Amino acid sequence: MTKPMTETPQDLPFWKTKTLAEMNDAEWESLCDGCGLCCLNKLEDWETGEIVWTSVRCTLLDGESCRCSDYENRQATVPDCIRLTVESVSEISWLPPTCGYRLVRDGLDLYWWHPLVSGDPDTVHQAGISARGRTISEDGIDIDDYEDYLVTWPLEVGEKT
Repeated sequence: MTKPMTETPQDLPFWKTKTLAEMNDAEWESLCDGCGLCCLNKLEDWETGEIVWTSVRCTLLDGESCRCSDYENRQATVPDCIRLTVESVSEISWLPPTCGYRLVRDGLDLYWWHPLVSGDPDTVHQAGISARGRTISEDGIDIDDYEDYLVTWPLEVGEKT
């Protein structure tokens, strides 16, 4: 008679056993699912603090790959680009509900389509979670017109399996 197998901590993936602060650079970077949602422009109501999302993407975000076209030097081109750190992930309220950094921060598991789970960087797009094909570049759009591009889809959550 064999004993049932149980998962031990060493069998679990790093995002289930480490805090964000304990991750090395490669682990940290791999938590990004490549959705591109954090690179969408957001508007904040100055009176209420409410954040609304737009489909207007950062000038550096490629609308098809959902990757930054100059990741290493992004802050030189876009000075207000927010670099995610352990500290900033703790403070940022607008990270999408599907964000790997937010999920790990909150002690939750990654979704089935996250590349670390699926093994395929394209599943985030196949699942319809990413910004792929749904955005417009901020280039040439006046900031006063951003309200014309309000969207709710970055806040939609896919199923966990």
